[in-house]
Order: sequence, then C-alpha cells, then structure tokens
Amino acid sequence: MNIQEQMELLGRGTLEILPAGSLEAKLKEAKKEGRPLRVKAGFDPTAPDLHLGHTVLLEKLRQFQHCGHQVVFLIGDFTGTIGDPTGKNETRPPLTHDEVLLNAESYKEQVFKILDPKQTEVRFNSEWLGNLTAADLIRIAGKATVARMLERDDFEKRYKGGQSIAIHEFLYPLVQGYDSVALDADVELGGNDQKFNLLMGRQLQGAYGKAQQVILTMPLLEGLDGINKMSKSLNNYVGVAEPAREQFGKLMSVSDELMYKYYELLTDVSLDEIKAKHPMEAKKQLAALIVERFHGAGAGGMAREGFEAQFAKNEVPDDVPEASLAAEEGSLWIIHALTRTGLTASNGEAIRMVKQNALSIDGEKVADKDYQLKPGGPYLIKLGKRKFVNLTVA
Repeated sequence: MNIQEQMELLGRGTLEILPAGSLEAKLKEAKKEGRPLRVKAGFDPTAPDLHLGHTVLLEKLRQFQHCGHQVVFLIGDFTGTIGDPTGKNETRPPLTHDEVLLNAESYKEQVFKILDPKQTEVRFNSEWLGNLTAADLIRIAGKATVARMLERDDFEKRYKGGQSIAIHEFLYPLVQGYDSVALDADVELGGNDQKFNLLMGRQLQGAYGKAQQVILTMPLLEGLDGINKMSKSLNNYVGVAEPAREQFGKLMSVSDELMYKYYELLTDVSLDEIKAKHPMEAKKQLAALIVERFHGAGAGGMAREGFEAQFAKNEVPDDVPEASLAAEEGSLWIIHALTRTGLTASNGEAIRMVKQNALSIDGEKVADKDYQLKPGGPYLIKLGKRKFVNLTVA
C-alpha cells in the first residue's frame, strides 16, 4: 500500500495522532529505510477473557500488519502487578504475578484470532522491568516531575478532592513509558484514557536520546447499553470466547447508532456501503462478521439462521398480510406507513404508538417518530402485540 492508502486505513476511527503529521513522516522514513514500523500496544492481563472493547486496539494493530508493519503485543505482566489507576478515583488492587501469567496465556490464545502470528512479536515487560535495580528506577523517576504527573486528570481530581494518591501510582506511567524505550517503538496505540501514559513514553524516549514514537489514540467502545464503556462488571459486553449464538444475539440488541460505530472500529467495511443498507440487514451482517472472526468460516451464517428461525418462531404468525406503498421523495415516513397499511387509524395514533415504544421493524424496536423506510423490503412491521404487516416500499 502506498503512503496515502496507509494513512486512510490507519486513520480510520482514531481520535488523535500525535504530534500532527508524525505518522506520515514515520511511514515515509520507514519506506526510505526499507523497514517496517515497530507498532506497540500494551495490555495488562487483569482478567482472563477479552471482549470486543479490547479488540478495538487489536483491529488497529491488524490494520498496521495489513500495511506490512511489525506489531509488538506487549503483555504487562510486571505493570499488571502494580495496578493502573487510569479512570479510577482510587488505587486499583494489584494482581499476584501468578494471576497475571495465567491471564496472559488466555490472552495469547485469543489475540491470534485477529492478529497474524508471523507479524506479531509477543513480549512481557518483566523482561526489562524485572531486572531494574532501585538505582535504575530512581534514575527513570528523575526524568519526570510531580507537577507533570499531576497534569493527569485522575491524579489532579483526586489531589484537589483530598483523596490519597500512593507513590507507586506515579511509577505506573513511568514504567509503561519505559517500555517504549526498551522496545524502540515507532508507534504506540492506546485508548484515549491512556493518552498521558503514551505521551510519557515519548518523553522518556527523548530523555534517553531515542527517536520518539508516534501516539495514536482510539475511542473507548460503548457496551450493549450504548452508554457505558464495555465491561464485564456492567454485563454490557460481547466476549471474544463466548459461543457464536450468544455473540450474534447480543450484537443484534445494539442500537443503530452504536452499530455504525462498531463497524468503524471493529471492521474494514466501507461505512458508505453499510449506511446504504437497511439497518436490520446491516446489523445482521455485522453480527455474522464478528462471529466468523472468532468461530471460523460458516459460523456467522449458521448463527444468523438460528437467530432468524428463533425470531420467526417466537414472534411472527403464519398469516401476516402483505402490502406495498410508494416512497415519498426517496423514502417513506413510518407514520404514513402505519396509517396507510391500516395498522393505525390516524397519524396521531401512529405517533402515540411509536412514542410508547410499541413499534418494531424486522425485530428491532423503533421509537423515532421521524423514522424513514428506504425503498426495498419486505419490512416486517409489528405494532403492539398482535398487529403485523410485511411492507414493501417501491
């Protein structure tokens, strides 16, 4: 891929690339030197199972591999025993080293469902951090100031709020930053909540006389509720190791808006292509694509068939009437669709029913009274518990 093509792919879904223009410069430099970039992302194995929120970074790493670059998948077996307080208002309890290693083995099994093992270098940061002496650590600490540490949002809030900050918490961004020094990283990826730590890597590389890495931050992925960050503790997650049918069913429950974000962050599929499809069909394709990734060829189709059969069994009577209506200036207002098919007696009744969350289209709840049906179908429209119609929009 040429530089412009790489920039378009690698920039997809990213929040920030820092400093401005640095990634393109690194790509040109690597091409001139005839070498791949070393692209690092660190994962503290604080739990044994990955979910789709973790795979946002993995997908971006896979895209770097597609461009011909070398990925360094860094397992923070040392830093995982410290506990990163990022985004928390209190110290996170550290894991034992045995717990970290056990979780790390599970991680390794799961990540290669996305990454190419031939272009992936798996490293553990205990390789260098475990050998540091007290004098070494003090010298690293001398590369940053307390004022700089307190620029980090969570530290600043806790300090101003009179909450305690343990000294070891200041060490976390320092040793994470030192990982970039040890690995000679050209690029480091992380969630936007890791921005401070990623920039610390740049600062330490410069302090040690090394070329400074490019920072690429990714948004945090909302869970199935569409509000909170995907998390097992909030039970709003889709697990990488979950059964295919479970994954498919969970993904079918997300909102249309969130579905498009999942496409952007978890796939390479053209967003223009997806937005041209009916949302229900697009959602089924997304669910099938994710299932295929983690369960192999054919698994997505089988999960879709199972979902559709279950939906038909549970929801749809055998004698659903059929109707066809003309689009109005390229689409059909759902309120007109309900009245013209006889599901409601008036536009006012239709609007009330939609606002009461009584409408579903192809099994998905629709509460937007301004919803537009695109030409196509048939759409299975259900209003209340017993009213159905298969509507084609011409």
